[in-house]
Amino acid sequence: MPSGSVSGGSGNKKTGAKSSKAIQAAKKKSGGARGVPSRRQIPWLTIGGVALVVVLVAVIAVSLIPKYQNQQELSAWTPSESNQDPSDDIEGVLKLEYPAGVHVAANQRVAYDQSPPFGGPHDSVWATCTGTVYEQPVRNENMVHSLEHGAVWVAYNPDLLDDAGVDTLRAKVDGRTYMVMSPYPGLEAPVSLQSWGHRLEVDSVDDERIDQFISALRLNQYTYPEVGASCSTIPGSFDPANPPPFDASEPGPDAVPMNGESIGDMQQAPAGS
Repeated sequence: MPSGSVSGGSGNKKTGAKSSKAIQAAKKKSGGARGVPSRRQIPWLTIGGVALVVVLVAVIAVSLIPKYQNQQELSAWTPSESNQDPSDDIEGVLKLEYPAGVHVAANQRVAYDQSPPFGGPHDSVWATCTGTVYEQPVRNENMVHSLEHGAVWVAYNPDLLDDAGVDTLRAKVDGRTYMVMSPYPGLEAPVSLQSWGHRLEVDSVDDERIDQFISALRLNQYTYPEVGASCSTIPGSFDPANPPPFDASEPGPDAVPMNGESIGDMQQAPAGS
């Protein structure tokens, strides 16, 4: 066999071996020798957790920021030694002076000078005012005694306020101590707020003065007579589930006047009762 043929075959083998090594090296670099490349896994659990945290933070912020802002705004209406009656700066508040501790019997009426009344002679038993929302009108003489104890009475005209408006007021009163709420037939304004010696009438349940009045006068030790007196129910004397009814008729000639002169000495009560 010619020597050239042997030499050519040997060269081809060497060239093929080099090519095979080059291909294998390229595959190692590219990773192709290990088959189809695996897909990169997306950390959905981590992403979901982060998203949930972001949503929760947003919800908390939306919920708390308005409350914080409201508290900051109402701080200006909080009574202090230097500002004993912040309601002086609330437009529309009517203030009158009344003697305290003048009590009438359960069968007596008072010829009140205001409607709703917010001071003057009253029943010896107060209406429960522990954030109590009465569905029916309550006797004036019991409600006024609650004011003497530092409560704020939210009255509304059921003919001028819809259910949504009533619910808005209820949210300000329900379960909040020294607050009481009831319908008041014939009320000129849709809403009237009373504390001892103070009254504010408003046309809308969204009026910012409602919260200002409550902040300024609820349990304001400088503006009501019987500081420390209770708003809780007196067992056997007042039933918040069945309170004495409101009397819309005009008081008769035997009604007790605002000065309490016709009340016997036995009806006069010391402060704190």
